[in-house]
Amino acid sequence: MTSKGVGAAISRRSYRLETEKPKSTGFVCDTLLSDFLYHVFPSATGRQPAAAFRKPLTFQNVDEHLEKLLAEEDYEENEKDGAVEGRLGPSIVVLDHNTGYEGLLLVDDDLLGVIGHSNFSTIRATTCVYKGKWSYEVMISSQGLMQIGWCTLNCRFNQEEGVGDTPDSYAYDGNRVRKWNVTTTNYGQSWAAGDIVSCLIDLDEGKISFCLNGVSLGTAFDNIKTGPGVAYFPAISLSFKESVAFNFGSRPLRYPVDGYRPLQDPPKSEILKAQKLLGYMKNVLQTGINVQEGKLMDRDISTWQIQGEPTVLVTLAHIFNHFAPLMCNVYLVEDVLMSFLLSILEGGGSVDEHPLILQLLELMWLLMEDYEVHECLKQLMMSLLRAYRFSPIIPDLGLQIHYLRLAIAILKHEKSRKYLLNNVLFDVLRSVVFFYIKTPLRVEEAGLQELIPTTWWPTRFDKEGKENKETKEESAEERLRRRAYERGCSRLRKRIEVVEDLQVQILMLLLNNKDKGTGEASRYIFLNKFRKFLQENASNRGNPTILCPPEYMVCFTHRLITAVRKYWDEYRSKNTSTLPSSDAYIPPQLFYNGKVDFFDLQRLGGLLSHLKKTLKDDLETKANIIIDPAEIQAVTMDDLDEDDESVTAQQRTLGALATGGLPTRPSWLSSPTLGRANRFFNTASVSLMNSRRILGAPEKVKARTLSLEQRTEEDIEGTNGSDGLLLGRPSDESEQPITEKSLLEIVDGIIMMYNISVHQQLGKMVGVSDDVNEYAVALKDTEEKLKRCPQRRKDIMDELLKSQKVFSEKLNHLSRRLAWINATIYSKDKMLDVYWLLRVCIQTIEHADRTGSLFAFTPEYYLNVAMNSYSALKNYFSPVNSMEELPGYEETLTRLAAILAKHFADSRIVGTDIKDSLMQALASYVCYPHSLRAVERIPEEERIAMMRNLLAPYEQRPWAQTNWILVRLWRGCGFGYRYTRLPHLLKTKPEDASLPSLQKPCPSTLLQKHMSDLLQKNHEMAASFLNSVLNQLNWAFSEFIGMIQEIQQAAERPERNFVDSRQLKVCATCFDLSVSLLRVLEMTITLVPEIFLDWNRPSAELLLRRLAQLLNQVLNRVTAERNLFDRVVNLRLPGLESVDHYPILVAVTGILVRILVDTEKQRRDRATSVLLTDPCFQLRSIQYLLGETEHSASKAGQTAADKKHFSLRAYTEYISLEELAKVEKMSVLLMESSKQAAATALPTSEEDLCPICYAHPISAVFKPCSHKSCKACINQHLMNNKECFFCKATITGVEDYNKLATS
Repeated sequence: MTSKGVGAAISRRSYRLETEKPKSTGFVCDTLLSDFLYHVFPSATGRQPAAAFRKPLTFQNVDEHLEKLLAEEDYEENEKDGAVEGRLGPSIVVLDHNTGYEGLLLVDDDLLGVIGHSNFSTIRATTCVYKGKWSYEVMISSQGLMQIGWCTLNCRFNQEEGVGDTPDSYAYDGNRVRKWNVTTTNYGQSWAAGDIVSCLIDLDEGKISFCLNGVSLGTAFDNIKTGPGVAYFPAISLSFKESVAFNFGSRPLRYPVDGYRPLQDPPKSEILKAQKLLGYMKNVLQTGINVQEGKLMDRDISTWQIQGEPTVLVTLAHIFNHFAPLMCNVYLVEDVLMSFLLSILEGGGSVDEHPLILQLLELMWLLMEDYEVHECLKQLMMSLLRAYRFSPIIPDLGLQIHYLRLAIAILKHEKSRKYLLNNVLFDVLRSVVFFYIKTPLRVEEAGLQELIPTTWWPTRFDKEGKENKETKEESAEERLRRRAYERGCSRLRKRIEVVEDLQVQILMLLLNNKDKGTGEASRYIFLNKFRKFLQENASNRGNPTILCPPEYMVCFTHRLITAVRKYWDEYRSKNTSTLPSSDAYIPPQLFYNGKVDFFDLQRLGGLLSHLKKTLKDDLETKANIIIDPAEIQAVTMDDLDEDDESVTAQQRTLGALATGGLPTRPSWLSSPTLGRANRFFNTASVSLMNSRRILGAPEKVKARTLSLEQRTEEDIEGTNGSDGLLLGRPSDESEQPITEKSLLEIVDGIIMMYNISVHQQLGKMVGVSDDVNEYAVALKDTEEKLKRCPQRRKDIMDELLKSQKVFSEKLNHLSRRLAWINATIYSKDKMLDVYWLLRVCIQTIEHADRTGSLFAFTPEYYLNVAMNSYSALKNYFSPVNSMEELPGYEETLTRLAAILAKHFADSRIVGTDIKDSLMQALASYVCYPHSLRAVERIPEEERIAMMRNLLAPYEQRPWAQTNWILVRLWRGCGFGYRYTRLPHLLKTKPEDASLPSLQKPCPSTLLQKHMSDLLQKNHEMAASFLNSVLNQLNWAFSEFIGMIQEIQQAAERPERNFVDSRQLKVCATCFDLSVSLLRVLEMTITLVPEIFLDWNRPSAELLLRRLAQLLNQVLNRVTAERNLFDRVVNLRLPGLESVDHYPILVAVTGILVRILVDTEKQRRDRATSVLLTDPCFQLRSIQYLLGETEHSASKAGQTAADKKHFSLRAYTEYISLEELAKVEKMSVLLMESSKQAAATALPTSEEDLCPICYAHPISAVFKPCSHKSCKACINQHLMNNKECFFCKATITGVEDYNKLATS
């Protein structure tokens, strides 16, 4: 007898008694045995002949009797070749992957599952039908663009046209809710992942129809083409990465339709045999033998156990001799075996109250060949998974609970669990499906209307988790609705928690590390499979067929956190010296000792191979780890030779124990060809050291990466003094045990999963909440319009009432769906899980940071998850739950702030992306009051270090985010800088009011003081910082002016031109950068005015002159009459909304007020003089600020449009009267000073002007060459170059030049 996939015949275990015919069997007497066998194997009629008239049954002839019974009603297949009337093609129906497809597709091994791998791919089945009624089912794995139905052989498809786009093809599309046959119309309902579509064709009536989860969608097409030469194939067209699985009849149809046959005939003969054999098995289990009284008796089948009764076991062996081969057929496993096992659990109660399933599994392992058990278990779990995944959501989630209970019962059997873990759960099934709870797309089918009869939707909350102050107080009616809605949500949450508890039970079984009776414990098998699962999903190059959908990953992550924390705390209850799970972290040595494979994931310090080369000395001195030379020479383990693999385990052990237990010199240390080290000399080589020898200095340990297949429990947990995963503990790391080392690796995997796709998925699901808010706003707006609508306008009233009804129905639907999402994804427990991950990452980073240079080995995703999990808690879980309710919230916020403040400029971090992420996170952090206060709570030296890094010169680094952070620290203190949105944008709706840039100003006086102290004390830092700010301002504003010139030219062309949206975005960005740089200058001048105005500082005069030059340039460009800036602003182009007079002019005004009004007289005079002597200065620009022009009084006949000017006086809500008075004072000062300067100015001959700028008189002479220029030109030149402008001699000094004194 052979099994599926096995070529050679495999002999079956024989339990037949091969003895001479004795008068007694050795088990029970002949008469009792015969009665027992006749009772177990009754005739088909159910009438048994009297004992005196029947042939005695023994184990020698029972097989003959059994075969006769099985043949009594044997179903004879009339058409064994599959040539059924109305059908053409092979009897086994699969997808035609040879000739029947168009485009690129990935087809499963069973030729029933398919994934689209190009724009619009099409594939059909191998069998067609031309007469009768036929059906097949499609299991929807993704809810994207697909067209499912029927086509003829003549249909020709391509990458744009698929099933339903040609005359003889017909399709249903649940993504767009339409039917297709060349033209398209609305049809059916929208489908979702986890739904089953039934495709029905009636060739007698010429009709095609579809069902969704067993509910008919009605006739889709009638009068379809039939007749000679016309036959229809099942077919599908699907877009990129969409996936489905077909069931043509190889498995029982989930929703069979009366009168319609599946394309593939069910194995009726085998079904009948399997059901008979199962009945015989039940007879054995519920029949007891009373040997003393010589009679049979009934017993409870649910309590049956294998007790070593030979008669029962041999009888079962005869049954299994026929039953076992049938259980390799997926149809029979699902239809017969799974149905029977489910019926055992129908009585309710806990799974432990139904031990029969465990006993049946023991029987299978005892009485079936191994390959038969393996195939049976594989098909059983696959059927169970399909049943769970594609079951409809019902109010009590009864179907999901039923299938999960059976999965638990099977996995409780140790041998079955380990086989499934080793070969099926991760390799075939992708077992995370068992931990997913799908979200119903149609709340009516899920029964949410009955569960949550009253709907309500939350008001808008801000991103700090607090209710918006502007919302009105809740009315009594709203309060009643909210409470009724919350009660419904609570009922729903309790039902979902039942499913989640069962899922956690499954994981608790898989993470069991005490079941070592049949080999390696389950946890270590799980660990290696889990790591491989992570590797497949972490790589962007992963095969789409093995990638885990992100919605599954979210649920899997939460269940895994629950299970791990249970095991963690359970271990701590027995080992009180370990840490509680609330203080969990990953020790830093895990990142560099090679015990855990982090694949090709980026480390903070760069590539692992680079770190091993550059930090090998640090590893040796700080962690006592020596990097294997092969690890440095080879990029991956696969590049190494396999020479050392041939060494036997005995040779390795003998070599290691030579010379009194001390290890001999391994061959890889001396051999020029470095092969892969065997496990004995891998990272666990510390175990070679004799633990009883005299303690001395820590011994150097050779570290080398282990592959997943190589690792054992000893490599993970460590034994005999070995540290296992924690090999290479740094000297400053605590010796306190944390927990079981295997749990640490699982926690690391959880963090990796969050980084791979969980965070992204959490962000996607927030869309439902946003939809609720949008519809709520629309409904409120409609109701207000109804109140204002005049009664005589019945037409408008009717339209508004229709809109109100649509919005209300949509809100009722979305609020119930939101209740489901909040219960499954955004509940309080899920929030605590994410918060726990945040704390784990923070503590891990803190511990890794203490290792100094070894911090570079930390994977980047720890920092990413720390930032993203905080973002999720702040943005995704509110308003359902508030962050302030989390335990230790303030402390956690402060610790995260310390990490961001320290590491955004950490030289150990080299990745550009992670550095940008840290900078952006810090920039976002300072936008919100709570998180800004956390930054202010970090230790003073860390705050000062952060400010020092922020004030580093802007060259040679990404400076825009740095500048943004400084601006946020100032916003609320600057001149006219208390706005949240620009005045001209107030009437427009913001794209996203939650953006950090739209938060209310929350300046930090503490951090401003640190900035002031640093710039005041460190003259060199102040000069280099401000010089770089001025350079960037010059660049940004020049780029902006250049771009608006191009935009203006394009707008003036007579032909129709469209300005590139990207160019508009870059233009707006340059403008925003210019404004923010001006604000940083305003901040600096306000905090430390002496940098510009105290000319005892070496660079003060130069900085002031450069500042004056830039301010005058900006004013001239922006304030000129009918200038380029005005024309572009008036165009109001989309993308240039932020470009306006107000933001840039108030920033410039703020700087001028600080240096010309808010300062002492001497400094004011100095600043005034510099400003007026700049050749670009125009008094008209200052007058423009207040709406004045030089000729406004003299001009006559101006139009109203001409008289309308920008004026700071118009912005009374943004500029205080005190600020306005200062501007007026400044204008008067400059006007008078300008008049005085003009009156006292002496005419200057051309030869006395600076030969460089021709704007200022010569005021400096160079030494030793005696060439001359103005001070501004030479000072600016000397900042970058020491050579003379003219003769290129090295300038050793600069002296004041006075023409009169010289003459």
